[in-house]
Amino acid sequence: MAARKLIEGIWEAGARDKERKLFDELIPLPDGTSYNAYLIKGSEKTALIDSVDPTKTDELLENLENLETERIDYIISNHAEQDHSGALPALLERYPEAKIVTNEKCKEFLLSLHPAIGEEQIKTIKNGDTLSLGNRTLQFILTPWVHWPETMLTYLKEDKILFTCDFLGSHFASEELFVENEDEIYEAAKRYYAEIMMPFRPMIKNHLKTLEGLDIAMIAPSHGPVYHEPSFILEAYEDWVSDNAKNVAVIPYVSMHHSTKAITEHLARALEKRGIKAKVFNLTETDIGELAISIVDAATIVFASPTLLVGPHPAIVYAGYLVNALRPKTRFVSIVGSFGWAETESERIKALIPNLKTELIEPVMVRGYPREDDLKRIDELAEKIYLRHKEAGLVKN
Repeated sequence: MAARKLIEGIWEAGARDKERKLFDELIPLPDGTSYNAYLIKGSEKTALIDSVDPTKTDELLENLENLETERIDYIISNHAEQDHSGALPALLERYPEAKIVTNEKCKEFLLSLHPAIGEEQIKTIKNGDTLSLGNRTLQFILTPWVHWPETMLTYLKEDKILFTCDFLGSHFASEELFVENEDEIYEAAKRYYAEIMMPFRPMIKNHLKTLEGLDIAMIAPSHGPVYHEPSFILEAYEDWVSDNAKNVAVIPYVSMHHSTKAITEHLARALEKRGIKAKVFNLTETDIGELAISIVDAATIVFASPTLLVGPHPAIVYAGYLVNALRPKTRFVSIVGSFGWAETESERIKALIPNLKTELIEPVMVRGYPREDDLKRIDELAEKIYLRHKEAGLVKN
């Protein structure tokens, strides 16, 4: 796919991967993804910001050739992960005069991930350092734990373009260079935040404050389209990383013989009756990314599972592990489900989520199929959740 022009002297020369369906062998990619690499031609020096996944190396090299790139002086490595550094060995072979420019921590990662790269081929910088391309100046901003410990951003001062690599990106393979449909990209960016960035919410809050001092005309991530209206994505992130939970209860469930399904459906109706939006996910059918999106700002999560032998269903174990790893801003958690001869699953589910600093509302476990008195206990749970939401100022009525 051909390179695309941002402004005079700057091109996106990376690759789009519409066929890729899974990232890190874990994250579903309903819209594919892109690996954006930005070529900047200054009056004296030429720089390439980030590279591409190793599977797309030939495409990057072809784009650079079509742009008549005879020399690259600097290859800026904002992040060492292979989908952005995979083409570095081939680039250094094609442009042997080039120096990789990155921070000390990223240098360590690059040397460990790419044996073909020599230490002498890397120039290290510190936070706030600048690099002149002649009529253009690059400034480096260290942003550790977005989402690796070595991540950084590159700011092109004269053109006011912020190159953010993974930060503020979206897994979205589009022929359009810039955001055209904000609703579409909002959902893709929220999915990306939920699956990748949410565990680092406290650090991201601080990094967003750092960006307040920059005059930003354009944000160019290394996944997804470029934001020509930076406030769109910056305001979205401000909301997502805030402590403001919404009046929503997420209920991931599995049901082997319909008992847990009946419990879940009754709980969802009881919550909706009380003005709380219930989002129900059947884990045997759900795109795990949709579940991740839903917990970005949900005030409550209720895990619903049948007992399999003496513990929760493996799909609920996976969901619990995911939620624990993503560390959402959730304020309340509870557990419902059915059992046959032993009820130990609620304790086991609680043990899955130690990272969630939430209030546990007393679980409701039902023996067999729920009867009238069981449904009353589910109603009581819905009322407890309602009262917690009301005390937190989340319920409007």
